[in-house]
Amino acid sequence: MGWSGDAGSDNTDILTASTMQTRFILINTSHAGNVGAAARAMKTMGFDDLVLVAPRWANVLNREETIQRASGALDVLKNARIVDTLDEALEGMTHLCATAMTPRDFGPPTTTPRKHFDMLLKKELLAHDGQALEAENACNTGVAFLFGSERFGMRNEDVYRCHVCLSIPSNPKFGSLNLGAALQVIAYDWREALGAYPVQAATDAPVLADAAQVSGMLAHLEQALTQIGFLDPQSPKKLMPRLNQLFNRAQLTQEEIHILRGMAKMMLKPQPPSASGASSKD
Repeated sequence: MGWSGDAGSDNTDILTASTMQTRFILINTSHAGNVGAAARAMKTMGFDDLVLVAPRWANVLNREETIQRASGALDVLKNARIVDTLDEALEGMTHLCATAMTPRDFGPPTTTPRKHFDMLLKKELLAHDGQALEAENACNTGVAFLFGSERFGMRNEDVYRCHVCLSIPSNPKFGSLNLGAALQVIAYDWREALGAYPVQAATDAPVLADAAQVSGMLAHLEQALTQIGFLDPQSPKKLMPRLNQLFNRAQLTQEEIHILRGMAKMMLKPQPPSASGASSKD
């Protein structure tokens, strides 16, 4: 249903991701494209549990716009469920996160996603009465993220059911996010909290040139610069030491040494005489 892995090295304070079942719930979604965008956003962050509550289109998962916007996340759409009520969507979920730009009167506390996720994973989440949740109640948590309709957002009664209201810290003068974009931000922050995927590095790490290779290249380059008249052997000043320091700071790779020596080789290559203009006859 969700992603499993190590959420951190300190297992006494941080919940492991294997205890966290993650579900994204879209309530009364009216635009098919947003369902596809939501599926794509989920897949990029490694989540696959999507539930739609009474969407506008009964066949929304199969609509052309949905499939186009999913763009490679068809498996998420295939596994998605459509239910009639929020109660059905929340089955098995123990921690509910509403999403809204503005706080609700008498509703759950409003906070940013990252702050709340840090508290949740460190078992420091506060109950509504101000008492800390017991450790055993924080384990085996099913976390649900609820998103309202594009036009009206979440209904107050649905927000009131949640433990927290997550508000993305956006521009207060223009803070409304598209449904797919909002879900992407929440999914990213939650993935970061659980343990981000490693950044993929280049398959072949560059091999740095050693001192002998740099020295040989500099000698080659010195010949070339002399050949073209840029370096005066009788008055070299500090040109070569400065170039030596420049290349040391650059930490040249072996491939870059080959490039520079190739340039020097072409500079030393005798140039063909320039073609003289042909004389014309009257």
